[in-house]
Amino acid sequence: MTAQRFVVDTEVLQRLFELLVKQGYGLIGPTAREGAIVYDRITSVEDLPAGWTDEQDGGSYRLKKTNDGRVFGYTVAPQSWKRFLFSPMARLWQANRSAKNVHTVDEEDQTEKYALIGARSCEIHAIAIQDKVFLNGNYPDAQYKSHRENTFVLAANCSTAGKNCFCASMGTGPKVTFGYDIALTEVLENDSHFFVLDVGSERGGSVIESITNRTATEAQSKAADRVCEAVEMSKTLDTDGIKELLYRNYENPRWIEVAGRCLTCGNCTLVCPTCFCNSAYDVTDLTGKHAERWRKWDSCFTAEFSYIHGGSIRTSPMSRYRQWMTHKLGTWIDQFGVSGCVGCGRCITWCPVGIDITEEARAIRESEKILTTRSGGVQVENA
Repeated sequence: MTAQRFVVDTEVLQRLFELLVKQGYGLIGPTAREGAIVYDRITSVEDLPAGWTDEQDGGSYRLKKTNDGRVFGYTVAPQSWKRFLFSPMARLWQANRSAKNVHTVDEEDQTEKYALIGARSCEIHAIAIQDKVFLNGNYPDAQYKSHRENTFVLAANCSTAGKNCFCASMGTGPKVTFGYDIALTEVLENDSHFFVLDVGSERGGSVIESITNRTATEAQSKAADRVCEAVEMSKTLDTDGIKELLYRNYENPRWIEVAGRCLTCGNCTLVCPTCFCNSAYDVTDLTGKHAERWRKWDSCFTAEFSYIHGGSIRTSPMSRYRQWMTHKLGTWIDQFGVSGCVGCGRCITWCPVGIDITEEARAIRESEKILTTRSGGVQVENA
């Protein structure tokens, strides 16, 4: 039996937004600003990037006007939803010193409720991966947990794939399958423009019930299905035995080649929706009576990130890129049971020199077929 689906137009979608605001959610959604699709605060459907799409390539991003009125016709924004769940900078605790003792002050829970408008399937998989990092285990992250519990997800199925998208290879898209309260599919056929809604949670069903009782017809439902079925990926990544492949090729000469291009800028880690590297630092006032500990995003591409007593253990660009890619596609699986890559392609788009993780994985796989011994070969730096 097929789950009930609903159909709305732009006017009813606006009522949905208004209802979420009444329920205390701040709307975070896509909007066209300063030459990019940006996830930011919005107030209405009018703020959505109607008639805009993005063109992405290695080290290249451009907005293009389509004039078709589609509001979710882009792929993914430069930023991910990560910054609304795992804050780029957050105070962990503070302490005050008196003449007799030191008193620690717990951070007050001031988490704002967010409604994430237009989250794609790859991005929802990324959130699920970060859930494994921050919520599983004996010591869940209290701030992240609070953000997640106060988040409403209004997902949007993809109608197109960018040049750098490879979510199909990672099993993370293009159709949303879990992790949402409501999932919408935007349909633009002939002179018709409507949204088919799928319910993913009890609170999502309650919201839909409050705005419409118009059930999607069989024709409208099939039209929505065709949207996702028509999405084609131009990029792929062979994940068969990828972890073992990288473990076997720790000394592959390809690492030297890619290191010659890598700027170690850390762009790939900042735009990645799953990367979670961070550092903590302490600050005090001039009197020494007040201290605070803060956490901020960091990157394994910085020399300081691998610093231990005696110096950094990954001093070269090669060792840092190898660490990032091997962790993303290999050791992440050992840690969390899933790949650390969801195929969104951001790391390719926002790499200044266009390094492509799918090409690097392919090159290592192909080189292994001809490299049967390392003796007498290129010497790779140990790091």
